[in-house]
Amino acid sequence: MPIPPYVAELRSLVGHRQLWLPGVTVVVRDDDGRLLLAQRADTGRWALVSGIVDPGEEPAVAATREVAEETCVDVVVQALAAVSTTPELVYPNGDRSVYLDLLFTARPASVRAVAAAAVGDDENLAVGWFVPDALPADLMDSTRFRLGLLERFEAGGSGAAVFSA
Repeated sequence: MPIPPYVAELRSLVGHRQLWLPGVTVVVRDDDGRLLLAQRADTGRWALVSGIVDPGEEPAVAATREVAEETCVDVVVQALAAVSTTPELVYPNGDRSVYLDLLFTARPASVRAVAAAAVGDDENLAVGWFVPDALPADLMDSTRFRLGLLERFEAGGSGAAVFSA
């Protein structure tokens, strides 16, 4: 996975020490209720689209950007569904990070956007639409966790749910 330039600059100063970073995850559902998932190049497992918020970037804009970059699907963000933290992640190079994750819901901007789903960068091997009852068996645990947060949000229906992993 490419490291954003500002994170690379921070790493040059702090080495592998833990960084606290803002991130977004996006649950994209089409009109048929199917979920947009990407098969990650680093693990080979399926996951919701996620990424790091750039300095000064609005989180909802980051969510829209990440989905377009990774899946070629233009989306409209609908809601902030949850705020959570990840456990510490240790990358193969030794870098350590914890993310404050903002979970957004979104819908494709058009019917054409649904059909446009394709791998948009080197972070993923494949992308696809999945019915919720038939998700891939090799789904990332973090995606299962976030879908659980989404269920809680939709059951409550008011404001962002706040949970930690």
